[in-house]
Amino acid sequence: MRELRIEAVGAQGDGLAQGAFIPLTLPGERVTAQMSGSRGELIDVLEASADRVTPPCPHFGVCGGCALQHWAIEPYLDWKREQIRIQLGREGLETEILPTFASPPASRRRMALHARGGKGGVKLGFKERRSWNLAQIEVCPVSNPRLVAAFPALTRLAGPFMEHPKSAPTLHVTLTATGLDIDITGVEAKSGGLSADARVRAAMIAGEADFARVTLAGEMIYMARQPMVKLGPAVVALPAGSFLQAVPQAERAMVEFAVEAARGASRIVDLYSGVGTFTFRLAEIGAVHAADSSAPAIAALRGAVGTATGLKAITAEARDLTRRPVLSSELKKVDVAVIDPPRAGALEQSVEIGLSKVARVVSVSCNPLTFARDAKVLIDAGFRLERVLPVDQFLWSPHIELVGVFSR
Repeated sequence: MRELRIEAVGAQGDGLAQGAFIPLTLPGERVTAQMSGSRGELIDVLEASADRVTPPCPHFGVCGGCALQHWAIEPYLDWKREQIRIQLGREGLETEILPTFASPPASRRRMALHARGGKGGVKLGFKERRSWNLAQIEVCPVSNPRLVAAFPALTRLAGPFMEHPKSAPTLHVTLTATGLDIDITGVEAKSGGLSADARVRAAMIAGEADFARVTLAGEMIYMARQPMVKLGPAVVALPAGSFLQAVPQAERAMVEFAVEAARGASRIVDLYSGVGTFTFRLAEIGAVHAADSSAPAIAALRGAVGTATGLKAITAEARDLTRRPVLSSELKKVDVAVIDPPRAGALEQSVEIGLSKVARVVSVSCNPLTFARDAKVLIDAGFRLERVLPVDQFLWSPHIELVGVFSR
């Protein structure tokens, strides 16, 4: 056990002291920690930071879902903003970085819950910090109360999916306008998959709980109502297991930022569009062509076009934008490109945009590192990074999202 003074907070929210990483600490604190190589476990806080606050969740410190509940909100949000500045600086880039948009507590509409069996019956929760063990949870201050209220029913639902001893189900739960949509993965399939009896029991539990839909890796188990979500002026029927932004308020902030940047455009491309998070609001400005690798997402987007009035033309295609990016020759008449890639970024697509005559790019990212890499490609091609909006979508986590606006 060693006494250490914390000098900074690292990219994962760990305190840094003398080259060591110590979770659950803050800059300026003096602590004792049990060290194992370069990592340590906090034993005691001898001299607390003025920014240390009481975590709002009783599971904090054990549950691995949140890492930074002990940090006051203002320095926490400033830290996220600073991480973006650091990543841009590594590529030699500077720009205006706006104040971080903060998602409120009790706003998460999507979560992944792990289920485990044992002598005490089925347990449901998140993985423990730095462990594969399960932290059973009864409350979750980041999640919508309707999700939290469903924990007992979701625990019962997990039971039939654990008939095989090797199954370790994960319940991907999304709160939609028509109820809870649950897609379950992690069920042993090599032995024949879920039995007919287990499917019937799962459907009965889902019906008793009034869930909208339950699927097993996309395969229908039960559906009372089609899960629906409103995206701008359109109403979209969600495909099973479909991606949706985790927090509606964060989604709204990013969409409004993108729409404002796209004003005046007559032709827009929405790349990595998903089910149309940005598409329908952009179509209030100009004609939009959407592309995404998920054929079900594109089908849902197309199906939702008729639910909204007063929009410009929307076209859509299923296309792997990594292997087959939209070429510069296909972007000839496009004014604005909106791009929202996965964590790996969109290097190939950024190169093609750089070769095109597109006047403005709105880049949405969940990874400041790949955002900075792709931004450098655009800037080397003649763009200027005008401003960046940091978005704290995953409250009390080190995860950072952002939206950047580029112009020629």
